[in-house]
Amino acid sequence: MLKTALRATGFAVALSLAPLAALAETHRVAFHVDQNDPQVMNMTLNNVNNLIAYYAEQGDEVEVQVVTYGPGLHMLREDTSPVAPRIAQMALEHENVTFQACNNTLQGMQRQAGHDIALLSEANIVPSGVVQLVTLQEQGWSYIRP
Repeated sequence: MLKTALRATGFAVALSLAPLAALAETHRVAFHVDQNDPQVMNMTLNNVNNLIAYYAEQGDEVEVQVVTYGPGLHMLREDTSPVAPRIAQMALEHENVTFQACNNTLQGMQRQAGHDIALLSEANIVPSGVVQLVTLQEQGWSYIRP
């Protein structure tokens, strides 16, 4: 009889905690990088890690897009990225973090260089970095410019 009462109590506790799981949120955050500055790039990656850690402690999920354009595209270039190892590590650790590369900027850099420019394998090309940021904000994503 005691075992039955304990099982019933455990079941009641589990049911009472179920609404807490339903309260977990998914936060969607876009980070904007438009500077070829290793300090800004590292600060962005630090901010992403801190954001993920904070919300994980709260039991919430986070989706992050790091959107690069203009001189910030160097963050995602194979030949010039000062943070390539960190990006590779973050992509392995956090499946909900993606890195967006502006195609307008890429095309301009390639025209200027006179050859194709390779991006990190973690980079996703979007037509326009600015349009990507606008689209995400219109969809309710939070916007951060470190």
